[in-house]
Amino acid sequence: MRAQFKQYTLEFKRPSGTSRGILNNKDSWFLVIENEGIKGFGECSVISSLSPDLNYDISKRMQFLCNIINRVGLPKLDDPVFSNMPAVKFCYEMALKDLSTGGHQKLFDSTFLRGEGIHINGLVWMGDKQYMLNQIKAKITEGYRCIKIKVAALDFNQECEVLKAIRNEYNEYEIELRLDANGGFTLDEVEEKLKRLSEFSIHSIEQPIATNQWDKMASIVDLGIIDIALDEELIGVTSQETKVEMLSAIHPKYVILKPSLLGGYKEGEDWISIAESMNIDWWITSALESNIGLNAISQWTASLDSQRPQGLGTGQLFKNNIPS
Repeated sequence: MRAQFKQYTLEFKRPSGTSRGILNNKDSWFLVIENEGIKGFGECSVISSLSPDLNYDISKRMQFLCNIINRVGLPKLDDPVFSNMPAVKFCYEMALKDLSTGGHQKLFDSTFLRGEGIHINGLVWMGDKQYMLNQIKAKITEGYRCIKIKVAALDFNQECEVLKAIRNEYNEYEIELRLDANGGFTLDEVEEKLKRLSEFSIHSIEQPIATNQWDKMASIVDLGIIDIALDEELIGVTSQETKVEMLSAIHPKYVILKPSLLGGYKEGEDWISIAESMNIDWWITSALESNIGLNAISQWTASLDSQRPQGLGTGQLFKNNIPS
């Protein structure tokens, strides 16, 4: 049993705007675990200012993990080496799954492996009004019927103009609109802005205010203006008790599950189980992984058999992506 890793910088084809700034590139760490000629691949993908792993030296933690594997053997998923490092944990879990299924990057048996696609939303990145409209038109031309738009970073009136332009051409039955505020609205403005956005028949909005304000978020859910989805709110919540407590307190309409930010498949399925017990719906979202991680997340997503459009990428963001 041998393990090694390599850091790799993915470069965006075009600078991509988020509420946290402009992304030009991002790092991933690839783990390879080899046993008797079979290699299992995993990817540790992080997002600047969002991934808990970035509080540590990821390369040192990856090297430490490799040293454990090479000298002692495979650690369990609850080993302290993975504490507060969900992306590293998911990377390891991904590599183990690939290794256990023969090292062919066929991790989960599903209709996806046999050529059946997964319904996904088309992601529109922040930019000026015309750039965003051009992206939306391109997505619709490509066949998308669910569009996710980042809001709360540009001029709010311009964002509303973009949404109005969409609704002037497509009603809610033709195009489903999801919004993602990334916690960008303040408590003083959130109700007024949600009312304004509701004019455009919005399906849902992710994380309208910043995290760790459970009472405030619950009150926003209770307003019933737009269905609320929790995203960043889930990051760092690892105990069963706290997961139940948080979802009980806020009771959103949806939870958004990013394996690289939550700690992998097992953690994601735990969230799904708790959410479904409370009649909270969910979907899976990738987090800027290369084709290695995206492949693994897509196969897992397909195995869960959800009919709702998922938030998966298509591997086309980067100019130096890993071959699919």
